[in-house]
Amino acid sequence: MISSVLVDRIFGWLARGAALVTLALLLGIMASLVHGAWPSIQAYGLGFLTSSVWDPVKNEYGGLVMIYGTLATSFIALLIAVPVSFGIALFLTELSPAWLKRPLGTAIELLAAVPSIVYGMWGLMVFGPILAAWVQQPLQALLAGVPYLGALVSGPPVGIGILSAGIILAIMIIPFIASVMRDVFEVTPALLKESAYGLGATTWEVVWKVVLPYTKSGVLGGIMLGLGRALGETMAVTFVIGNMNQLNTLSVFDAANSITSALANEFAEAGEGLHQASLIYLGLVLFFITFIVLSLSKLLLARLKKGEGARA
Repeated sequence: MISSVLVDRIFGWLARGAALVTLALLLGIMASLVHGAWPSIQAYGLGFLTSSVWDPVKNEYGGLVMIYGTLATSFIALLIAVPVSFGIALFLTELSPAWLKRPLGTAIELLAAVPSIVYGMWGLMVFGPILAAWVQQPLQALLAGVPYLGALVSGPPVGIGILSAGIILAIMIIPFIASVMRDVFEVTPALLKESAYGLGATTWEVVWKVVLPYTKSGVLGGIMLGLGRALGETMAVTFVIGNMNQLNTLSVFDAANSITSALANEFAEAGEGLHQASLIYLGLVLFFITFIVLSLSKLLLARLKKGEGARA
């Protein structure tokens, strides 16, 4: 019979091995991306990140348009999805009748099961025309001549572009963020909330001063999960962003491109050389963007915990 000490050691070795395999895979992916992108890195260096030229005919490449499109659509998605997800989680945990919690929660989670290509087709054929007629045109009429804001909504209101892609991404990441927020809100000890209610706190005060401080790590984790989903989404964005490799203005109505949509559209037809290497360079940039976002979230959490200790 195997002793418990040996079982513990084997378990420890397996756990350590799993961690090392994960780290090795991460390093392997990074190394393969650097190797594949090396011709483009040698040719353009960091200037690739600031150049907006993308011309396969002339064999000139720059990733600024794709990087801007990726960051802009993800920012718009978070700007919409985070407050909506917070409202959904708040309603499900604090305000919803008991008979509605399960079916409504299940319905929201089912949105995550819809394939991204379905979101893209719906966005292109149904949502795009509605956005053009009922949002873009009224906004342009309202903000015509207003400095800065008018330029932000300039361009043809055709229903595809950065704003459309951002809204579709928001719809796609709401189930992820809302589900995580709901789950972490539910683990808040009932004693803490009941004590606050007993002192006369309103529902908003309980959520803001009790629930959120207790669950901030989980809430931030859910937001980062949604951001990662938005940064890496491909097909839905490809359908509605317009796939234009030019950056004429900073209008949210303009067609643009993202890193993932550029890879999806061009990688299969890219020949060996600078074109393929530049696409892999874009993948490497997306890898580092994701890494930086996750690192910043960890630093923010560490700072919040340090601040808690100082107040205590």
